[in-house]
Amino acid sequence: MYILSVHDPEEEESTGGAYSIIDDGGNETIFMFEESEDAERYSYQLELDGRHPKLKVVEVESDLVKKVCEFHDYQYVVITPDDIVIPPNYT
Repeated sequence: MYILSVHDPEEEESTGGAYSIIDDGGNETIFMFEESEDAERYSYQLELDGRHPKLKVVEVESDLVKKVCEFHDYQYVVITPDDIVIPPNYT
């Protein structure tokens, strides 16, 4: 699985945690992509928006991310190659 991580270009490693979206109820949701290409495509769409930090695609163990999400009361969604994901419009 792959997630998007906030990336500081000055650092080799991603240090800012996982990128999440926030729904109308204030709940944070982390996207876990099955394919790295889908994560890259979503990251590129966010980059084009110009309002998001630099993101890096990071390969992760899905069980670990699920446990972290449950611990912090975050939601998560597994994005399959059949899913279409469009960045939210927060304007």
